[in-house]
Amino acid sequence: MPTILNPYLSFRDNAKQAMEFYQTVFGGELNLSTFAEFQASDDPAENDKIMHGQLTSPGGLVLMGADTPNRMDYTPGDNFSISLSGDDEAELRGYWDKLAVDGTVTQPLEKAPWGDSFGMLNDKFGITWLVNIAGPKP
Repeated sequence: MPTILNPYLSFRDNAKQAMEFYQTVFGGELNLSTFAEFQASDDPAENDKIMHGQLTSPGGLVLMGADTPNRMDYTPGDNFSISLSGDDEAELRGYWDKLAVDGTVTQPLEKAPWGDSFGMLNDKFGITWLVNIAGPKP
């Protein structure tokens, strides 16, 4: 699988409604996962919030989004990031290493509850990057 570059939108408590709206705009298949499904939050109030959403349109557009956890800042206008995903570990770790130079790692690139390797960082220009390296197929 080639490395894919996608926009990733952040919301505060309304990612499900927003992603469902975008589905009415672009059509396609919408997959939503909650924080509870992956035991990704210690805050019970976040159980039903969206940890990851992905809309894939019939034309191949991919839009990702999630609710921002309560412990993290949320500022409308700054609520986007860029996602790199694929299965070429060497390529994606290479991008990660270069983007991290003079940047700030906010989530180390390591094994995630869903089986992939995942990390987040802000590059030296303040852009947030999400890197997801697909784990082994079951």
